[in-house]
Amino acid sequence: MKYNNFSNRRTPFVFKRFGRKGYSLFNCLGKEVIVGTLSVATLTYAKAEGVAVEPIRTDTISTETDKELMLDEVSITGSRAPLAKSQAARMVTVLEKSDIQAAPVQSVNDLLKYVAGVDVRQRGPIGAQTDISIRGGNYEQVTILLNGINIGDPQTGHNAFDFPVDISEIERIEVLEGAAGRVFGSSSLTGAINIVTSLPHSTSADVHVEGGSYGYASAGGRANWATGKWNNQLSAGYTRSDGYSRSKSHALNADYEGVKAFYQGSFHANALKLRWHAGVSNKDFGSNTFYGVKWDEQFEHTLKTYTALQGEAVCAGVHIRPAVYWNHHEDRFELYRNRPEKSPFNYHRSEVYGASLNTYFDWWAGRTALGGELRREELKSTTLGEPLGEPRHINGTDRYYLYGIKRTQINWMVEHNIVLYKLTLSAGIVAAKNTWSNGPMKVYPGVDVSYRLTPQWSIYASWNNSLRVPSATELYYSVGGHKADKYLKAEELQSTEGGIKYAGSMVKASANIYYHHGKNMIDWIRKVEDGPDAPWQSVNFTKLNALGVEINGELSLQRLWQRQHVLRQLSVAYHYIDRDKDNATGIESKYVLEYLRHKVVASLRTNPWSNLYVDVDYRFQERTGTYTDILGATCHYAPYSVVDARMEWKAPRYSIYAEVNNLFNKTYVDYGNVAQPGTWLIAGMRLHLR
Repeated sequence: MKYNNFSNRRTPFVFKRFGRKGYSLFNCLGKEVIVGTLSVATLTYAKAEGVAVEPIRTDTISTETDKELMLDEVSITGSRAPLAKSQAARMVTVLEKSDIQAAPVQSVNDLLKYVAGVDVRQRGPIGAQTDISIRGGNYEQVTILLNGINIGDPQTGHNAFDFPVDISEIERIEVLEGAAGRVFGSSSLTGAINIVTSLPHSTSADVHVEGGSYGYASAGGRANWATGKWNNQLSAGYTRSDGYSRSKSHALNADYEGVKAFYQGSFHANALKLRWHAGVSNKDFGSNTFYGVKWDEQFEHTLKTYTALQGEAVCAGVHIRPAVYWNHHEDRFELYRNRPEKSPFNYHRSEVYGASLNTYFDWWAGRTALGGELRREELKSTTLGEPLGEPRHINGTDRYYLYGIKRTQINWMVEHNIVLYKLTLSAGIVAAKNTWSNGPMKVYPGVDVSYRLTPQWSIYASWNNSLRVPSATELYYSVGGHKADKYLKAEELQSTEGGIKYAGSMVKASANIYYHHGKNMIDWIRKVEDGPDAPWQSVNFTKLNALGVEINGELSLQRLWQRQHVLRQLSVAYHYIDRDKDNATGIESKYVLEYLRHKVVASLRTNPWSNLYVDVDYRFQERTGTYTDILGATCHYAPYSVVDARMEWKAPRYSIYAEVNNLFNKTYVDYGNVAQPGTWLIAGMRLHLR
């Protein structure tokens, strides 16, 4: 893992005050203006392939070393206005392409297991279903983005990671921890995760095929066509598995079959830049005991499509970044697989439409960013929402959608950034209003400050606020042993953080401490005394406070011992959380009282011979909380360690690899009674066509 480390591509840009040279002149509305060659705009300023923006410069930088650092840096996802990584006042963890290629994983979900502050509660492997949270929160409290576009679903966060892209297409994964309302708008209560895909600069193609344990098989390909100002890429893949478990009747109950396809393109012409994408993810998977231990043949089908268009223009020194998007989601849940007569299937269909307009500009007092987003969420369901005025037919069935919700989220953001000498100050607010709530528009402020002690050392502190409106499942899911409360309040979080960072040529390290004060936090609970058949109820906790510490370190072994070429890199990270509500007498919690108290991740990258690379990853996790087993007994989560490994032979035109997950066949659970797979072997080959 690398921290705050981005592409070194530079883009000349001129600020009036600082007199930088090397700019281009274009005509905008009949006037000569200075235009920087920035890439695609996004709501969050997360960057797609090749994006680079110039940091704010000052006349008071003290040393030539400082100047060189500033010249080589680009912005990070920690503020609305682009800032250089050394100027940024928040910690952003980045899984870069090299980290992604070295990891023994089959999905984005698996990749995030190696981020210390992220809790990956896996129910099904290969990306079937995973609940992902940040800093002790739950899976509903994180904003999920694809190339900077919010792809969250109003129904539930359970299927938020149904990405249409192959791992090989991902350029990097950016994780921003802590309340991020003024950067990402509402729903980013405890943080955000942005998946950034890549567009190669030249025409290319590749194909891959894999096979492994439990009937696993996967195949896919990608083709890119780059010419002049245009770049287009299309990819597709298929994956299947028989699964690692069977039901009491010896039927498949953890099997998986999925198809995905993704098209992305770009157009760059001087002052105008456009980027677009369209993708689809179609999955069928056995969800054995995901939603209740009594039913071990549950099944689920999901279909998701994503489309977005993003652009950027620069006029009179103002960067204008519009974006529009549409996300579509269909979900069918079967409590008894293929037996609707025993329990009717649940159907859900959601449409999300969004548009945003964001700007930033530089003037004598610093850099100012202004933005707004309008997001429309519509859900039709057989179980969730208020009664529809007119039932809607469900395609391919004799059933009808009887319920639904419609709500609109409005966000207005403003932020100002000042860089003086080695000090960075970034402050802003988000004003948020959701039509689901009858309350007025509410304002959530935030401020970040950092100081560069030396070119390598920096300290920072931040105070931010955010909110999240409940999902439709939390408001209305009152079937299958659940009882929802449609009068739940929106969650609010105040996050305070301080830390120190070091970035040298051989060692990179960081440490931070944070405090979260949560209000109206939502959870599903039930009374233990009522036994395993007691209903789960959605409730608001009055408040919830958490104290956490995170330490990260990365050592370049090649630079430490330059005469050896076997050991390349070692990284270790540790995350600790303590809450003021670790348990509640007589109460079993699904999320709030269950969190990772301790998490350790480590990785070792080696190159033992020629083109042979061997990488080993380790995780230790200790979770608080309890769950009820099939016999009605209360069980505590047991701590566990898991080792994964990958071996790859790399050549210019091909690569051959083998990887193993859970090398020592550890028995463990991330959630309730859903046992995770034992040792899982996979081997594959990838061909690179030029």
